[in-house]
Amino acid sequence: MGLMNMPVFSALTDKMRWHQTRQGLLAENVANAETPGYRGRDLAQYDFADRQAGFSSAAVTTTATQPMHFSVSSSEGGAFGAQRMANFEITPEGNGITLEDEMMKVTTNLMDYQAATSLYQKSIKILRTAMGKQA
Repeated sequence: MGLMNMPVFSALTDKMRWHQTRQGLLAENVANAETPGYRGRDLAQYDFADRQAGFSSAAVTTTATQPMHFSVSSSEGGAFGAQRMANFEITPEGNGITLEDEMMKVTTNLMDYQAATSLYQKSIKILRTAMGKQA
């Protein structure tokens, strides 16, 4: 079995490609921050649920064994769910690019990319150890 046939590696590869593409779009936004009428672009959030078909379909649920235990149920709603905020600020040039916001997106994208590559490298090390090969 090839490494890319494993669902975790193909999902991580897709995630890293998504981050690379997003970095290019964010760089265009920064480069055009003073271009009159320019509207920034961004990618739709990467969703691992699209890649879920390759993973195991086993389900894990929690059960309250004592009446004093609290329930950890996903049906309670998204009290901490992320909400997307639209950028309503329009600069004097007539575009919606705010350099501070774009640089925060760039930094977040970089950290997420580094986390994905670290997970990829650690997964390869685990496989090498399991096969009995020393790093």
